[in-house]
Amino acid sequence: MEIVEQQQENHYLFKLNGRLDSNTSPDFEKKIFDAIESGQVSLIIDCGQLDYITSAGLRVLNKTAKRLKREQGAIVLCAMEDYVREVFEIAGFDTFLPIVATLTDAETRIAG
Repeated sequence: MEIVEQQQENHYLFKLNGRLDSNTSPDFEKKIFDAIESGQVSLIIDCGQLDYITSAGLRVLNKTAKRLKREQGAIVLCAMEDYVREVFEIAGFDTFLPIVATLTDAETRIAG
């Protein structure tokens, strides 16, 4: 999986490309927690190129959401394909992780 990181004006952006599974989630977890440790508490996860997610990937996002709540930060996921979003809905993650249609929607949500 490819993970592209970009510092934006008022948030930190992660673009995921590929599969977020037990093989790739440790690297993603390290990158995301390194960003939080460096003071980035407004995160956008662009899932537009995310092909697949397993429980290992969901666990990383759950840990991230809990950590950001303690830090009074925010996380927004965007641009999910329907089949990826279905995994979030089945697992109930859509009830506590904001999922929006576009990157622009995510930036608006983080800014507001």
